[in-house]
Amino acid sequence: MGRDSGVRWRFGLHNGEHRGTIKGRRLWSPQMPRFPQMPSPHTRPGPLSLQRCWDVALAPLKQIPMNLFIMYMAGNTISIFPAMMVCMMGWRPLQALMSLSATLKALESSSRRALQGLVFLVGNGLGLALALYKCQAMGLLPTRPSDWLAFVTPPQVSPGS
Repeated sequence: MGRDSGVRWRFGLHNGEHRGTIKGRRLWSPQMPRFPQMPSPHTRPGPLSLQRCWDVALAPLKQIPMNLFIMYMAGNTISIFPAMMVCMMGWRPLQALMSLSATLKALESSSRRALQGLVFLVGNGLGLALALYKCQAMGLLPTRPSDWLAFVTPPQVSPGS
């Protein structure tokens, strides 16, 4: 075997006196916190936190060029693919606006949360406007007088004239 069986390892699984030490120094003591301290909520946010808040606020505006390209590629015919695209273009901003309180909570750590919230609302409003425009271009919105003929009473013709 050649090795001395009495050699103790620095980091062993035994219950000896070297457990939790490196060369006689303790790695942890009961007075030291086990976990790093979280920053106070009243501290000023760092640049990464501010950048994250702006990313959340600008996300809907970053989707608009992609939605314009999808609108162009889908065409104006009424079929399953353009209908699904229009539904998704309308549903995503609606879903974001329904979870507005959670988004505004994520922006609380920023000093410019009012501006970021406004940018978020404008971006989602533009997304909804694009979806409505696409619906109108496909002819799905009732915008012509002929679309409302079912609600118009027919004129009464007198029999003697």
